[in-house]
Amino acid sequence: MAIPELPADLLKGHWQRLADHAATGRLPDREALDAYRAAGARAAELGLPLRALVDAALAAGEDLPGVLPVLRKAVSALMEGYEAAQLAAIRSEESARREFVDDLLQGRAERLAERAEHFGLRLAESYVVTVARGLRDDRQARADRGLDRGDRGVDQGDRGLDREARDAGRVGRDPGGRIEHDRDRIERDLITRFGSHNVLVAVRDGLLVCVAPATLPAAVGEFTHHVRARFPPGWRVGVGRAHRGPGGVVASYREAAQALELADGLRLKIDVVKAADLLVFPVLLRDRSAIEDLVHSVLSPLLEARGGHEPLLETLEAIFASHGNQTAAARRLGVSPRAVTYRLERIRRLTGFSPDDPTQRFTLETAVLGARLLGWPAHG
Repeated sequence: MAIPELPADLLKGHWQRLADHAATGRLPDREALDAYRAAGARAAELGLPLRALVDAALAAGEDLPGVLPVLRKAVSALMEGYEAAQLAAIRSEESARREFVDDLLQGRAERLAERAEHFGLRLAESYVVTVARGLRDDRQARADRGLDRGDRGVDQGDRGLDREARDAGRVGRDPGGRIEHDRDRIERDLITRFGSHNVLVAVRDGLLVCVAPATLPAAVGEFTHHVRARFPPGWRVGVGRAHRGPGGVVASYREAAQALELADGLRLKIDVVKAADLLVFPVLLRDRSAIEDLVHSVLSPLLEARGGHEPLLETLEAIFASHGNQTAAARRLGVSPRAVTYRLERIRRLTGFSPDDPTQRFTLETAVLGARLLGWPAHG
């Protein structure tokens, strides 16, 4: 692919600085580095590719011996200016970005395609939406910054991160500043890897949302990696399926958010839940009266069990997760295999169903899943 031509005056004085270094060994001073940063910022404002800028800077030194040290400093300053300009542009358009994300995720179609192009999204393509739950709330943000004087237990690692955030000018005294700082850092890291015209990161309904093309499956893993690194314990990521067009983004977002809700209801232990793996559960809930009848008919006898129904439900969940292996289920539960055998016999006597029978196993497992989804018996 041809590299775009840069304006003639963009790197004015660059070749002369290289020649001076080749002759005297003198590195660029602060004024020269500031000029490079300004050139990098101008290139970003003109929409020139960073690759073209760096290529031009390196090409100028091809015929000059021993200019690697000055080239390293020059390229570093150019990239610093370029990235700073990109981040400044993102911040200046934050209000427009938030409005666009709200419209996109709610399916409001007014000038959506035109505005999407401005943010680098080509809505004719298929997109995958990934959401992360576990953003620090206002109280956590205050504690992390040491503003809540009643909380003396702030972790030193968090204090270090807060100093980093204040140095970056992103936190100040706004309780939501830490959330914005985390969002900005994750978005910047994703843009560095995939480019500013491939991902969109925003906060909506308490979730960190990432919209990426389906042709970039690595974006989901990269997003999850940064969530794991920056979110406090208890985070969870939901991944929607790939869908095409503006309506597809809305559908994928709703699937990702629903995956988190289903994972909570089912008490899943995994950190990353994919809507594609949970397709059966919306089907179950579609006929709520039928699933309620199944749960009541099969599991209500467990309410009469001595010690309560919960240990028996947990035993069934462990058996299903262990593919019927009672020893493995016992390890999951932290009890002896004999205790598992005893509980399964109680379940058979109370309900008339046994997980050892293939047909009855399916009925039992569906009933247990339905019970978790419905919050049975408390909300059943």
